[in-house]
Amino acid sequence: MAYDKFTTLTSTAVPLPIENVDTDQIIPARFLKATERKGFGDNLFRDWRYNADNSIKKDFVLNNPIYKGKILVGGKNFGSGSSREHAAWSVYDYGFRCVISSFFADIFKNNCLNIGVLPVQVSAEFSQKIFDAIYKDATTEFEVSLEHQTVTILSTGEKESFDINGYKKNNMLNGFDDIDYLQNIKSEISAFAENLPL
Repeated sequence: MAYDKFTTLTSTAVPLPIENVDTDQIIPARFLKATERKGFGDNLFRDWRYNADNSIKKDFVLNNPIYKGKILVGGKNFGSGSSREHAAWSVYDYGFRCVISSFFADIFKNNCLNIGVLPVQVSAEFSQKIFDAIYKDATTEFEVSLEHQTVTILSTGEKESFDINGYKKNNMLNGFDDIDYLQNIKSEISAFAENLPL
């Protein structure tokens, strides 16, 4: 399934400065029964957003109306724990298109790249600057350029580069998942196959 092309994202951000956020906290196991990638955003951080009686926990950041945007800024070691793809699905389905952290768990990072969420790993120092900018002014915008592989704090102009696999970068710029990529080069695959010796 194709996803939105990711070129440059300019958005405010939601701060979640908690380290070692694991995939069971991102999407609790009891919500993994669905097979389609829809509806998972409703249960993103479910046990942090809601009480047992389904009332809202007003002190959790996603329930605070001053914080909004398509960028989630997490603490160090974001997405640790199990390999469930549903964690990345829930981030995407909620509306985030980018997660920034000073360190990601590899499987979560790759799951994000596979579904159209850009995981941007920055230094701990730059991560703290991002948090500081958000807490100083919740309307602060950030520019994430996939083409140039940079994230910029627009209020100060401070910028840092990030790394990304070239294949995944190309897919995200084109809105492709792995199957879309193969479909896009189908003629090249066919031509190669026709030239194989019998």
